[in-house]
Amino acid sequence: MCLCQLSEIGMVARTPESESSRIRVGYRLTCAPGEDARRKAQDIAFEQTVELPEECVSPRIRDAVVGDVGRLDRVGGTTWKTTISYPLLAVGRDVNQLASLLFGNVSLKSGIQVTDLELPLEAMIGLPGPRHGIAGLRSLCGVTRRVPLSCAALKPVGLSAAELAQLCYEFALGGIDIIKDDHGLANQHSAPFKERVERCHSMVQRANRETGGHSLYFPNLPSRWSQFDDDLAFVRSVGVKGILVSPMLIGLDAIRCAAEKASLALLAHPALTGAFFHSDHGIVPEVLLGKLFRMIGCDAVIYPNAGGRFVLTEETCSAINTRLRERWGTIKPAFPVPAGGMDARRVGHWLERYGPDTIFLIGGSLYSTGDLVEASKSMMKAIGRR
Repeated sequence: MCLCQLSEIGMVARTPESESSRIRVGYRLTCAPGEDARRKAQDIAFEQTVELPEECVSPRIRDAVVGDVGRLDRVGGTTWKTTISYPLLAVGRDVNQLASLLFGNVSLKSGIQVTDLELPLEAMIGLPGPRHGIAGLRSLCGVTRRVPLSCAALKPVGLSAAELAQLCYEFALGGIDIIKDDHGLANQHSAPFKERVERCHSMVQRANRETGGHSLYFPNLPSRWSQFDDDLAFVRSVGVKGILVSPMLIGLDAIRCAAEKASLALLAHPALTGAFFHSDHGIVPEVLLGKLFRMIGCDAVIYPNAGGRFVLTEETCSAINTRLRERWGTIKPAFPVPAGGMDARRVGHWLERYGPDTIFLIGGSLYSTGDLVEASKSMMKAIGRR
């Protein structure tokens, strides 16, 4: 008998649960030659919870913690799909532990892809979801109609705070709703964080006074944990209404805390998420960007659009949009933000494809015109805003 079978003092056996009270995770399994799909799924259920061989886990612990493997269906060849349901005991109400349960240890294996996530109401109560959501973000931007919003990025890194602020002014004169920092802008000497925030916010406000507009500036919140709370307090004191965050750099629970405690709108950047997007291993984009980012409190989520300089398909992009906007318990819908080399001249096509509950993030094709004010006005006209 393994020692772990003797170490159960204080453990309470799980009472029978309905499937609706458990965390359900969909997986696509790609089996190597000689690998059994059922055995592979069972390995996930144990590895993601108790991290022990099955023979070392007593029935009592297994019932209380280990996941239950559902039906296995062959997708084709050596690929299968299944759902494993886990008890809430496996994660409590810890979002970092939830991420670990989804893909922690098994990320170090192969042929395992997370394809879906369903949470019981008890788990969702502990997650804030978007504070503002689609309706709230429209309100912050002064847009009362159900029309798309626009976004532009400040770049490149290396410009001074004053130069970035001038770009803000021109974008705001052109009517862009959200003018965000590039995610590479942090606290570099060329444009220190506090100086950049003050200058950029001030110039957007100046443009708003001149045009009667409601453009917003969203600074990138640097990922320095020691300064996280101070940075949040600072941007609020300046009057900024929202920030750009990179959940995979800052940390999922840091984003959850910001959504819960701050009144700021959160625009999520997908930096580092591409490490999960493989054909037979990882977490599919619609789960990571469309569900996990939404549940931790992001009001809008940037993703690399099809046809740009990245590799997501239109089908995947549409799935991300659906997951961000669909009804999901008590969690508000969030804006999808297609980006990544989008051409302003084709924004009408994407509006027809994705609908009005979308924020269109355009960068390079506006800069390439040489006139940000007029290019921004043209983009606003293309999305039906002028």
